[in-house]
Amino acid sequence: MVNVVGLEDTLAAHPFAADMDAEALRTIVGCCSNAVYHPGDYLFREGEPADAFFLIRHGQVALEIHVPQGPPIVVETLEEGEIFGWSWLIPPYRWSNDARANDQVRVLKLDATCLRRKMEADRTLGYELYRRFLPIMAQRLAANRLRIVELATEPRPIRGRSRG
Repeated sequence: MVNVVGLEDTLAAHPFAADMDAEALRTIVGCCSNAVYHPGDYLFREGEPADAFFLIRHGQVALEIHVPQGPPIVVETLEEGEIFGWSWLIPPYRWSNDARANDQVRVLKLDATCLRRKMEADRTLGYELYRRFLPIMAQRLAANRLRIVELATEPRPIRGRSRG
């Protein structure tokens, strides 16, 4: 059985829930579970169904973009107190990148289907969650843009035939 009281306290202590009213906390805690990931574990992979979002309680998570015939590009590294996984809000509800644990990571994992159902039933809750997610979405898009500029301005090796 899930200890909802413990989860409610843990959720309330996370910066994502700062100033969230008690009723909203009680509503979403039913969609919440604790999860642990080990170094190198994927929390999700690009293209998979976006079935949750995550509140980091401990550890670091790298958001990566898959590059054919090359190593993944780390777009951003997130730490304790941050959230990620906003693809659950936007159809077709698929991850647009990978998320990998850099070390042992403890998260609160919130079930997307459960949350969408509760948001449909309670539009005030939906507004509250969107209000919290939109600034994060804007920040992540800005981080992606900066990373693209950084990659575009990196010196590249000269390609061509060697003479020898």
